Amino acid sequence: MDVMIIGAGIMGTTFATLAKELAPELNITILERLESAGEGNSWVFNNAGTGHEANCELNYTPVDEEVISVEKALKIHAQFNVAKQFWAHLIKKGAITDPKTFINRTKHCTIVSESSIDELRLRFNEMSAHHFFESMRFSEDFDEIKSWIPYLMEGRPRHEKMAATVIETGTDVNFGALTQQMAKHASQDLGVKIEYGTHVKRVHKSPAGSWLVETERHGAPVRYKADVLFVGAGGGAFPILKKSHLPFAKRFTGFPVGGRFLQAPISAEQADQYRAKTYGKAKVGAPPMSVPHLDLRVADGQHYLLFGPFASFKPILEKGRGFIDYLRAMRLHDIPGLLNVTLEHFPLVKYLVSETFKGEKSMFEELESFAPGLSKKFDWKPVHAGQRVQIIKDGDLQMGTEILVSKDKTYGTLLGASPGASVSPEVMLRCLEQLLPAIFTKEHARKAKKEIFPEDDLDTLATNPDRYREIRDAVNKQLGII
Repeated sequence: MDVMIIGAGIMGTTFATLAKELAPELNITILERLESAGEGNSWVFNNAGTGHEANCELNYTPVDEEVISVEKALKIHAQFNVAKQFWAHLIKKGAITDPKTFINRTKHCTIVSESSIDELRLRFNEMSAHHFFESMRFSEDFDEIKSWIPYLMEGRPRHEKMAATVIETGTDVNFGALTQQMAKHASQDLGVKIEYGTHVKRVHKSPAGSWLVETERHGAPVRYKADVLFVGAGGGAFPILKKSHLPFAKRFTGFPVGGRFLQAPISAEQADQYRAKTYGKAKVGAPPMSVPHLDLRVADGQHYLLFGPFASFKPILEKGRGFIDYLRAMRLHDIPGLLNVTLEHFPLVKYLVSETFKGEKSMFEELESFAPGLSKKFDWKPVHAGQRVQIIKDGDLQMGTEILVSKDKTYGTLLGASPGASVSPEVMLRCLEQLLPAIFTKEHARKAKKEIFPEDDLDTLATNPDRYREIRDAVNKQLGII
């Protein structure tokens, strides 16, 4: 069976690697617009690099009056622990030689001001009662919080009331480095063919039922044929879906959101003082991806601080592509959905537009508000992050991801953004189960799946503390993040 994958980012490369390990008989080809794997949204500074497991992100635990919902947090935490099993498997088999090239232990903290202390305490009480978050600590003591996250507290007056939580075993993940190493393993060891510099222009079904993929490769037209097509192209998945003529394509429209960060290189000694990712609370009307946070990042052995993100509304599908591409991807049936979102979520649209024109002075003012004195401590510069395209489904804006698979199980795609790369192995496993269910009927696939994922059932991880701890401790040891 010929399987074609569009996009060599974290999703497409994970899909290919996992599929080939489960079913070596598959002929898999990846088509990538850029010249190497992981250069798009997966690249290290196109995302925050947080190993999202709901340790510190308030938007994963919404509060309605005095009732806090933790269901989403529990699911994301379980998904990330399935993801870690896959990455530990790659380490164990030698596909990745050093886990520190892509994953490093980093505290996950949440900090709030006086007006949100009760909410954070409620969150702590609810979450720490569950075995996923049993190591979480809460404090309102200035000195204790300063010992966790000194860069946020050193310039702050002691009389200012703050509260924070910490989990020591969070992670910073370089998804670009991970993707590149997976792509090398898939290509050299598993026999996956990767065609770089290949821009997909159109996909359509042939009369015989195969998918025909029309591309431009280094300026020349090239056509590919596949029995099964998976599109993991980030924002680029939307126009490809539109051109597929699948019946559900009209239900979906892309809503692009960009972002910027302030970035500062720091020394290893400075990094040791602040080995953390600290999340605050989003402004009213701001999208979830705009929650302010100060992150330690590790890239190619160099340490950085990243602060942001500063959202923007850019009508482009992917970083490096232009407005014309976005217009070409539009269809008449998309217009009502976009208008509906503009009306229903006008504060959000207004916020994104205002953020788009925010200058460096305002960015540094926000950094000063979040971490007093830090703007002058390091040499900061603005950098552009990746481009996220959220889902408009049936006219409603959705913050999340959605797997789509055609009825005949020949076309699959992943739309949306958050929590994205952090849960990619679990999401791609579910996509494979829906798109290529036949491979799981074979003994080799069942055995390989158990070897890769000792426990992939989210409910078991959430309801069986002993099983969860057993899996977590073994995997963290393999990844070097105990």
